[in-house]
Amino acid sequence: MDVGREVLYKSAMERIPTWQLYGEASPFPDLLHIERIVDRAEGQAWVIAAHRHVNLHQIFLIRSGQVDLSLDGQRRSPAPPVVINIPPGTVHAFRFAAGTDGHVLTLPPADFPELFGQEMAALLRPFDMPANGLEPLMDSIATRHAQSGPLRRLRLRAAATDLCCALADQGDSTAEPTAPPHIPQLEGLVRAHLADGWQVTDYACALGLSDRHLRRLCLEATGLSTHGFIAATRLREACRLLAYTRMQVQEVGFALGFDDPAYFVRVFRQGTTLSPTEYRRRVAEGAPR
Repeated sequence: MDVGREVLYKSAMERIPTWQLYGEASPFPDLLHIERIVDRAEGQAWVIAAHRHVNLHQIFLIRSGQVDLSLDGQRRSPAPPVVINIPPGTVHAFRFAAGTDGHVLTLPPADFPELFGQEMAALLRPFDMPANGLEPLMDSIATRHAQSGPLRRLRLRAAATDLCCALADQGDSTAEPTAPPHIPQLEGLVRAHLADGWQVTDYACALGLSDRHLRRLCLEATGLSTHGFIAATRLREACRLLAYTRMQVQEVGFALGFDDPAYFVRVFRQGTTLSPTEYRRRVAEGAPR
């Protein structure tokens, strides 16, 4: 790739937005998220513009209606009922016919390491295929997600595992993942060294890459620079600690490598539009348990 084409390529990649859930900057704190297509698409005139997710894996199940989709630039119009698998970093876009019915399941791979390793290679690439009776499994996740109680997370994990295993069984388990292995490896390193003050050079060295090569891989896979990817991973971990622990805000900041509590609050607000205290209060008021 010549220099001019590389500049244009990087510019185009950087213009594709990276969301948590579509249109939202704040990471959700739950084990997983599930919603009906209508709940997200109707308010967008049934059009979801091209975007990607850094730390999230999505599975769409379209029961009825019509969908035109693009996965990493490849366009198709599969007939429902259809399931669509979207690994982290995949650029995707949708145009639904009004009234299209279905669900979208969003999973953080970091919370489901057993589902997104090489043993489940079929889930590591984007694809669409006939739903083949997967609807009841998705319905089970939706039902359990709306429930509360001490066993909610365990039941949700079991239901999500059932769906992913069934999807992997029907997919091509010999297919190679499209994303380079360095990105999940980088995420693991970031989580392991949150409080250690590692810089980009430290991560690149641990992966056996140059800073420039690592930046290019991050940009290609996620649309973010290495700094941006590290910041996004740290922000999600901050949300998890605020949602699931009783650590004081300054303790959360220290655990993530922020020596100045006020600076941590500023960074968190820039990433979520909320202060850590406001975020924790909103989770306590609205998140099911």
